[in-house]
Amino acid sequence: MFAAEWSSAPVGIDASSWVTRSGCRDVLAVVHTVTSGQRLLEAVETIETDRRVQVVFAQGPDAFSNGVDEFLRNTGGVVLPWQQAVRERFDLAIAAAYGGLRELHAPIVVMPHGAGYGKTHGTGASAVSYGLDAQRLTHNGRVLTDAVALSHDSQLELLRRQCPAAVDRAVVVGDICYDRLAASVLSRDAYRAALGVQPGQELVVVASTWGQDSLFARNGDLLPHLHDTLATDRYRLAALMHPSVWFGHGRRQLRAWLADSRQAGLMLVPPEVDWRAVVVAADYLVGDHGSVPVYAAAIGCPVLLTDQSLQAVHSAGSAQEVLSATAVRLAAAEPLAPQLDLARRRAREVGAKVAGRLTSRPGTAVTALQEQLYRLLGMTAPGRHRAVEAVPVPDPGRW
Repeated sequence: MFAAEWSSAPVGIDASSWVTRSGCRDVLAVVHTVTSGQRLLEAVETIETDRRVQVVFAQGPDAFSNGVDEFLRNTGGVVLPWQQAVRERFDLAIAAAYGGLRELHAPIVVMPHGAGYGKTHGTGASAVSYGLDAQRLTHNGRVLTDAVALSHDSQLELLRRQCPAAVDRAVVVGDICYDRLAASVLSRDAYRAALGVQPGQELVVVASTWGQDSLFARNGDLLPHLHDTLATDRYRLAALMHPSVWFGHGRRQLRAWLADSRQAGLMLVPPEVDWRAVVVAADYLVGDHGSVPVYAAAIGCPVLLTDQSLQAVHSAGSAQEVLSATAVRLAAAEPLAPQLDLARRRAREVGAKVAGRLTSRPGTAVTALQEQLYRLLGMTAPGRHRAVEAVPVPDPGRW
């Protein structure tokens, strides 16, 4: 973790002596991991253009904090040391994870950092959906958050079972990530051209989450196998690795592990690149129990899932569970072309089912979340609303 310097501005008791614009509502964005930070920025973007609002950042405590210092530097925002953040008062704090929230002095809104609240922890009767459980949302019997952002109405019942005290804090806003993916579909040709996918070629994307049940951990030979199996003149191969893989092992080590595949033509997408452009560009996606395959399926991309242990991974009724039950299972030892064809033929049906469980408010998340943030700030939202934008066109020349 890099040591952010204690700041005299733009927040603090003497800040008015140093700032150029005074009287702003102060908003703290708490970044725990690179993944949660990427999602958090989309919430910040709904309010930061308001000249009445000042946003600052701080790194919250988390076991997976590798890479957060670099991420925060790249935001270009003011970064407070955590020790200062917990001593200041803010008009609002936004987070997509939970470490240290009980130490803050602010109304707090939490949001998921993946595809809803689709993963569980614990086993058997003790299994709970991560993020909607009392362990995360309460401290000493007190609900920590003033708003819990949900992506689907069905999550209300899940919250009611796991943390009934927080139900009145729940707001169903939809899923910003899905909405931006959907808005990006019209830019598919631009993404494919930028990624070097030639006319007549098909892009196969391999996506791995982190951990010992992930694709990269359990199917280490899959990328070399795909290179050996897929004709290079017809197929391009790209890999999306979870930021916790990149930062948990180090950029140098991951690139070294994949050196042979990269030499054979693998496009290894860096963690700071918006993965959604690659997903929109894909003709097929091979993945595991992470969020990326869920989002890919939801926009109609043919998805194949690798064999894996899914014990206590998926929340009942979640988009993850639906995808696991309906997607084609990759059999690496079998001919690949028929499996790709089957995934393509089933993509529309699978996608409709997954999208229906991913969000119950498609297309509304930006506006709905913005309204909740302004409500907690005690302000009236501007009359103008930002349109949902396509994600940026990637620039592989800078990778």
